[in-house]
Amino acid sequence: MIDTQTATYDVGGVRLERPFRVRRLGHFGFNCIEMEACLEFYTKLVGFRISDKLDLSKRADSPEQIAGMGDPSGYFMRHGTEHHSFVLFNKRVREAIDKNRRFAPGVTINQMSWHVGSLEEVVHGNSWVSEQGLEIQRSGRDMPGSNWHCYFYDPDGHTNELFYGMEQIGWEGRSKPFAMHDRGFRQTPELPQPSEEDEVDSALARGVAPESGYRYHDVGPRDYDVEGVLLPRPFKLTKMGPISMFVADVDASAAFYQRYLGFELTEITSWNGHRAAFLRANTEHHSMALYPLALRAELGLRADSTIMSFGVSVGSYRQLVNARSFFVERGARIIDIPNELHPGIDYAFHVLDPDGHC
Repeated sequence: MIDTQTATYDVGGVRLERPFRVRRLGHFGFNCIEMEACLEFYTKLVGFRISDKLDLSKRADSPEQIAGMGDPSGYFMRHGTEHHSFVLFNKRVREAIDKNRRFAPGVTINQMSWHVGSLEEVVHGNSWVSEQGLEIQRSGRDMPGSNWHCYFYDPDGHTNELFYGMEQIGWEGRSKPFAMHDRGFRQTPELPQPSEEDEVDSALARGVAPESGYRYHDVGPRDYDVEGVLLPRPFKLTKMGPISMFVADVDASAAFYQRYLGFELTEITSWNGHRAAFLRANTEHHSMALYPLALRAELGLRADSTIMSFGVSVGSYRQLVNARSFFVERGARIIDIPNELHPGIDYAFHVLDPDGHC
């Protein structure tokens, strides 16, 4: 086993304790039961745009295996140009058909995906994580999205992903055509790999139509003046995170994210006798917050989910105020979370999705 306190790795010309460095939270997702209602919530209200739809029924052993479980599709959504920053899957379908992936009791987070700086970092990170004794859930390259990845679990069974190379969606709003999904990988890739430009040239040479990719049409009239631009809602999402979770052992989980992902401990707080830890991947106060499971009931949150809250940023304080009114007017449930439980965030409000995720 490698001693992470003394070993150094060349990561883009800088010596680090791991062969990768997490830059930021890239994407995040939930496994939901009320799929139709949650899809409407995250598109029509929150403002994510669907970039691709994945039919998971094709992975079932038979139609009867997932009968009566609702929409079996997974939805990849974005708020900017990256193919996806948020994903939504059917909890019952995933747990029924996923043969190589475990969802621990109470884990409704589909994944937490951390952006690293190169394909080399993903591949070498995969080897390093395995050498540390952690179980590699899977590695390779996902389609849709085109991102190279390595998946592994934390002590509470949450899925973490190191990823690089996310597909970008331009002004035309179309994702890559399905015919370009042939470059997906189910194993750790050999290095080096062809550039994306070569992949595109190859697709064009074999007659793939670039305009055949999926394009989402946002719902509703664009009649909100959002600081000079007309949009379908009175705010615009600008950034993902932080993630806040309930864990069995705050200290053990904080040590895990410091040792294996290189997060730095920013602050320890206490509220009503409950201790919480805040960790950062870069310069913001925290990318992740960890709270004891015992706090869940006091806050009135779901007793069967380890998510405390998932954050998204908007462009300004005015947009935040207008967003709150927008959710209230549409019947969404707003809840109070004490300010002491989200230090480093000046202004926030908390709203529940149809599954009760905050």
